[in-house]
Amino acid sequence: MLRMKKASYVVLCAVAVVAMLLFEAPLMAKAVTCSPLQLSSCIAAITSSAPPSSTCCTKLREQRPCLCGYLKDPNLRQYVNSPGARKVASTCGVPFPSC
Repeated sequence: MLRMKKASYVVLCAVAVVAMLLFEAPLMAKAVTCSPLQLSSCIAAITSSAPPSSTCCTKLREQRPCLCGYLKDPNLRQYVNSPGARKVASTCGVPFPSC
């Protein structure tokens, strides 16, 4: 049980760090403000087998112009390019970018 709580804490800390880093992402498209914090509703679906919520899919579609910028950022690449993130993108019908 303690190990599970520790793992949950580590995941939560990693997500918080990623969110803070992504918050600093530059504007990539005129109508979209690139902010990884907008994708916080996708965390459960990315880190588990839970399906993405409709809010997650909506936010992912909105942030689609920003994905290449996130992939080019060495601090974010491993999270955005993870199998969980690819699964969520596919489920939401958002093509994974080839940058």
